[in-house]
Amino acid sequence: MISATSWVPKGVAKSEPAVADPPSKEEIEEIIKSGAFERSRDGESEEADEDMDLDANMQGDKVSQALTVADALGKTSKKTTSGTDAITVGLEELDMEHYDEEDESIELFGTGVGDLYYPSNNLDPYLKEKDDEDSEELEDMTINPTDSVIVCARNEDDVNLLEVWILEDSDSGDINMYIHHDIIIPAFPLCTAWLDCPLKGGERGNFVAVGSMEPSIEIWDLDIIDEVQPCMVLGGISEKKKKGKKKSSKYKKDSHTDSVLGLAWNKEYRNILASASADNEIRIWDVAAGKCDITMTHHSDKVQAIAWNCHAPQVLLSGSFDRSVVMKDGRIPEHSGYKWSVTADVESLAWDPHTEHSFVVSLEDGTVKAVSGVSYNPSAPNLLATGSTDKMVKLWDLSNNQPSCIASKNPKAGAVFSVSFSEDNPFLLAIGGSKGKLQVWDTLSDAGVYRKFGNYSRRNKPESRS
Repeated sequence: MISATSWVPKGVAKSEPAVADPPSKEEIEEIIKSGAFERSRDGESEEADEDMDLDANMQGDKVSQALTVADALGKTSKKTTSGTDAITVGLEELDMEHYDEEDESIELFGTGVGDLYYPSNNLDPYLKEKDDEDSEELEDMTINPTDSVIVCARNEDDVNLLEVWILEDSDSGDINMYIHHDIIIPAFPLCTAWLDCPLKGGERGNFVAVGSMEPSIEIWDLDIIDEVQPCMVLGGISEKKKKGKKKSSKYKKDSHTDSVLGLAWNKEYRNILASASADNEIRIWDVAAGKCDITMTHHSDKVQAIAWNCHAPQVLLSGSFDRSVVMKDGRIPEHSGYKWSVTADVESLAWDPHTEHSFVVSLEDGTVKAVSGVSYNPSAPNLLATGSTDKMVKLWDLSNNQPSCIASKNPKAGAVFSVSFSEDNPFLLAIGGSKGKLQVWDTLSDAGVYRKFGNYSRRNKPESRS
């Protein structure tokens, strides 16, 4: 499933991302010391405690596997034994000690086509083919300034990933989409927020903050391939103890103590990141300093969603399972703020980018039931997209405070968890859902949308894209 999506502004990503250096011995020791492996294996260890009686069967499976490999090599023994003796016999028959020795019947230096001599590498078809492959691979890895980049938080078969997708926008109107690279992350991702605060020096960066089932917030550098560690971690568990069947955790200073459900980066104050958690709290972080500056406790249940006001960047909106929406000014966190009661748990919310005083909130069982994501169009006033667990994406005209649905689509993404309009291509909508495949809808391809909002686009006519 795709749980969250974030657009990266055009031209920000490095054209040729760097490849990460392998972790040093000291870094590996630090990872082990931090207990990250132990935390990731907690569930496995509990299952292992219940499955101790299966050890004998597993040992038998190893014996069978060794003998099967030996049989495939034509060296199966006629002896049948059990336990460690059988494993020893199987390994002996594989003759691994002489694995690297060449068979005398093999001719190492033949006189076939491999002996042909070419006066130039350009004339050697084998080298030329290799050069072509390398050139194509380099071209695929290059990110052009005109390319759109989307980061997807994805889970599949207990593997948690950040996928960096490239959308090549061509003059023909067709979009070529592919995964540029991915990053394996340790915990199930729940939310993301792109940010450009220069965490590694310079003027700007290309980072994504990830909230997960863990109480920590990880910030990853999107310009590095094969990275194994985040460049920064905010909060988290510092120590985990087990006494008998009971477990207790010691958290880092000012850390959340439960899952991080929502993140919001402040575009005006670029070092500021807000986080919402299942621990009922909101925290305001200075990512440049790597510390929490403000903690807000005005909700009485899980805080699901937060958003900074586009026009008044000190103002923060939050929505909770306590069935309330609260607006607060970050400069006076002690003030109780302004509160609105709603009829169900808040799933998502968003400020209207075209007016300072309007926002929308999606509820678990509102008029549009089970809406799990909302996104305002950054170019066209009153155009709102919603995604739902009913597998549908709908586009709404909010003119005159009388919402009307002008288009709907089943993007075949499964239950929809995330919808997001692009800032650079305002009518492209990224969609992520339970099927785990990123979808992009050019909303102007719908006649109703084009008729109502086409004048806000630079295009002269709608193009068919999906």
